[in-house]
Amino acid sequence: MRLGLWKRTVACGVLIWLTSGRVEAQKNVSTMHWVGSWAASQQVPEAQNLIDAGLLRDATLRQVVHLSVGGSQLRVRVSNAFGTQPLHLTEVHVARPVSASSAAIDAGSDVAVKFHEAPDVTIPAGAEYLSDAVAFPVAALSNLAITIHYDQPPTGETGHPGSRAMSYLVHGDLVSAASLPDATVVEHWYQISGVDVGPEKAGTVVTLGDSITDGHGATTNGNDRWPDVLAGRMQADKSTRAMGVLNEGIGGNRLLLDGLGPNALARFDRDVLAQTGVRAVIVLEGVNDLGTLTRDHDVSSEEHAALVSRIEAAYTQMIERAHAHGVRVIGATILPYVGSAYYHPAAESEADRQAINGWIRETGHFDAVVDFDKVTRDPQHPDRLLPAYDSGDHLHPGPAGYKAMGEAIPLALFVP
Repeated sequence: MRLGLWKRTVACGVLIWLTSGRVEAQKNVSTMHWVGSWAASQQVPEAQNLIDAGLLRDATLRQVVHLSVGGSQLRVRVSNAFGTQPLHLTEVHVARPVSASSAAIDAGSDVAVKFHEAPDVTIPAGAEYLSDAVAFPVAALSNLAITIHYDQPPTGETGHPGSRAMSYLVHGDLVSAASLPDATVVEHWYQISGVDVGPEKAGTVVTLGDSITDGHGATTNGNDRWPDVLAGRMQADKSTRAMGVLNEGIGGNRLLLDGLGPNALARFDRDVLAQTGVRAVIVLEGVNDLGTLTRDHDVSSEEHAALVSRIEAAYTQMIERAHAHGVRVIGATILPYVGSAYYHPAAESEADRQAINGWIRETGHFDAVVDFDKVTRDPQHPDRLLPAYDSGDHLHPGPAGYKAMGEAIPLALFVP
């Protein structure tokens, strides 16, 4: 009896010791401070943006992303958010690209990232996976090449069609190759959703929006969307240099209904609250809700009023959810879009926009306001974009407009 009791006591003691050691190790890992440096919202790519499954069997995909804040270590987030079966990636590597518009890398910088100390990873359906940390110094506003190898294509594709950056696809396992000759070039991202850097950075600002945040009308490989402009300004100011900027825009996105990608309320947890080190979010959403209401036919004044109320309620939901996680919410007014051939807004739609912008500006709703409407509108025709800022479709700004938007945001909002 006593011997058996002693054995059980020793066994329990060993178990307690091992458990305590594991908890201490986990504590050390969890106290490492990370922030998001780059991100892309995930969705099911439209039919024209899908990669044929046969091309992703034994294939290497190299993708170049533009970081906001730098660090001495990094980790990569890969996604199977819209996959219907587990996704196996045999390898994921990072390297310094030769340029933002080339598949070539500095081969001497190539490093494999691991997942739970393994070189491959199997991501469950509907999930994302964060890599182990890797010592890989990166400068602020630098580019990073992320190269992945598929043995089998995903079942249900996950990606970000509006990359405004070129990606390169070849057959075979060439994750460490200095160049990818004869690569198929696509202007989309797949399977990559974030890059964190650390340690000892202050935090991250998420920009949540539609195609105007995603950068429709920006320069391919030019990194001149308004969140890029904001990131550049923050790096130039020592008071905000430790803050990252994450672009979580999706072209065609809406607040209330799914369109191109899940509606903004449905993706708020993953694209905002789950981002590493998030401290604040800038919300620029609503023009697609307004535009689709009357795109195909006129509606009653009651339907206009109901839409305005539902948009305001959606903003309130975001504010409440963000505040529950200690995240500040900055409201951005909706840009003018009269003249758009896609939405052809009438006077009633413009009245809806004015009502919503008035609500955004009112004290007691958002923690702060960025008045993009005032920045981008034509003073002579305030229901239209200033011609110098218009990409040409009277809905999206061009590079000059994005520059003005990025420069209009007070950096004092983000001082740690």
